[in-house]
Amino acid sequence: MTAIVVSVVSVLGTLMGAALTAFVAARAEQHREDAQSRLQLNEAQVEHQRWRRERRQAAYLAFLEAVGAADRENQALFRELRARRSPVPLDAARIAAIRLKYKDSESSGLVVILEGPASVADATQNLVDQLSSLVQDVREYAEAAAADGLSDGGDTLHEAGMEFIAERNAFLGVARTALDDVAKHGQSLPSAH
Repeated sequence: MTAIVVSVVSVLGTLMGAALTAFVAARAEQHREDAQSRLQLNEAQVEHQRWRRERRQAAYLAFLEAVGAADRENQALFRELRARRSPVPLDAARIAAIRLKYKDSESSGLVVILEGPASVADATQNLVDQLSSLVQDVREYAEAAAADGLSDGGDTLHEAGMEFIAERNAFLGVARTALDDVAKHGQSLPSAH
């Protein structure tokens, strides 16, 4: 009878060992699958952050290029008018071309505003507003130059131009910080262990 009890205990021990081994193997497999899922999610998040940063950077660059094109044309007109002291005929086509370049920069600004974040959207709107004001001021300066020549040396317009430069530099700082934040966020995603 002892042999039967020993056989039963031995069989039960073997069964329990096999069950325990299967349980541990299943848990290990589940843990491995969970780790694999976390790793894939992490990789997807990093890729998304990279994509987000590239989109933002492209939008910011297109905006700055459009703003720069409008500003250069506007500055060129102002400098030409400022250099002359006698009445200069109003160049409506040139003023319209500057306005179109401003509108291009405004459209590019909308893309930047959509891409965000809020701090960049605010800085974008401030820069667009500053450029709009500067374009309007140069147009009024051109109209005054056409009417009676200019007694004003353009000092107030020069100051407005300096304010525009300060606003552009503020935008650059905010945009750089936003791009760095996206890059840092992508690098600091938790790893799957």
